[in-house]
Amino acid sequence: MPRGKYVNHKGRNRNFTNPEELEAQRKKDEEEKKWRKTREQGSGDDDDEDDGDNEDEDEDDSDASESDDENAKGAQSVIQIQNPNRVAKKSHRKVNEVDEDEEPQLTRREKEELEKQRAAAAYQKRHAEGKTAQAKADLARLAIIKQHRAEAAARREAEKKDKEAKMKSADS
Repeated sequence: MPRGKYVNHKGRNRNFTNPEELEAQRKKDEEEKKWRKTREQGSGDDDDEDDGDNEDEDEDDSDASESDDENAKGAQSVIQIQNPNRVAKKSHRKVNEVDEDEEPQLTRREKEELEKQRAAAAYQKRHAEGKTAQAKADLARLAIIKQHRAEAAARREAEKKDKEAKMKSADS
């Protein structure tokens, strides 16, 4: 037996599961699944009776929430406290009370992210129209480049004509 608190597993023998045991376990699991399915189908008929009971339970819950004020702890049952900071909020709402058209409330971060996206889109639109300072600088730079290229093309054309004139004068 090794000394110390922890046991090293590296030198130990390995135990393998028998294929027969694996097959028996698989068959047992299949039988349990079949049994559960048959049981669920049999309990499906009882669900109709349970639905009527659930409605009564919902009514009991609403009565219990009204009686919470009557059974308040400590001095709250004696003294009526009206705290403007206290918000009495229901922890759950029924499905028919929820408005489908109601939009979810956005968090501050989500609002900021949407605002950033709108600002970026507006900037890109103004930039494409050439109304931003950066767009004006880019257009000015492009105009200068076009002018330089036009001058270089004119210079090359003049040099080409000069070479042709020299070639003609040399031939004569």
